[in-house]
Amino acid sequence: MAEQTQKRIDEWRDKTHQIIFEADTFWGKTFDVALLFFILGSVIAVMLETVGPIEKNYGQYLTFFEWVFTIFFTIEYVLRLWCVKKPLKYATSFFGVIDLLSILPAYLSLFFAGSHYLAVIRALRLMRVFRIFKLAHFINEGAVIMQAMRASRTKITIFLVFITLVVVILGSVMYLIEGGTTDSGFTSIPRSVYWAVVTLTTVGYGDIAPATPFGQFIAACIMILGYAVIAVPTGIVTAELTNMKQTHITISCPSCSEEGHDTDAVHCKYCGDEL
Repeated sequence: MAEQTQKRIDEWRDKTHQIIFEADTFWGKTFDVALLFFILGSVIAVMLETVGPIEKNYGQYLTFFEWVFTIFFTIEYVLRLWCVKKPLKYATSFFGVIDLLSILPAYLSLFFAGSHYLAVIRALRLMRVFRIFKLAHFINEGAVIMQAMRASRTKITIFLVFITLVVVILGSVMYLIEGGTTDSGFTSIPRSVYWAVVTLTTVGYGDIAPATPFGQFIAACIMILGYAVIAVPTGIVTAELTNMKQTHITISCPSCSEEGHDTDAVHCKYCGDEL
């Protein structure tokens, strides 16, 4: 009897996994499309709450719908944990963390007023639209970009360290040049470093500006350097992209819930379990 009960539970777990995680079946796609509408509805409700007249006249209705959405997402999150073989693996994955963060703000609002506005993070869950509607080329290119970013992380880290050293040195130099001028804004080295970051990234807020000719010359050099700096990480990632072209499927691993497997994959390339 116990064996039959366990078998029935396993069958329900497999069916639940197919509906929630897979987009290749009718019910799976139906669930995912309904989930997208729920996500859109919850994000719109949170945004409308910040509009004064709407919140004043319809605030109670928006709050009601927000809790309906939250309860639905909570049940969905629990079912996701229940139907995978390794709940902890899913809970610590990218989408697992996003799913958890999407429901926490509503419960935190019971203790911290206004924290429910953070529920707009649910918009990140809309990325599932690429898997749901079989936009394979988007899935493939997204997976390739992520692989290229991972392959480039060492080079990019070295580049960021170098840029950090550059802005610290240039900020210190500008403090020495402009620190004694009246109303220059370079009141300290940290503030001068802030100016160097803003200038190097070509943002240019204009809240701090050099007043001396030599300081302006240094600023012009940093601006020109900024355009060169923008191209470096792009080139690093592009070089990796040229070596990465794979075709992926939308099947989600029952154990770790990872996607992006090759079309001929039999086992998950992340945890090794059978797909």
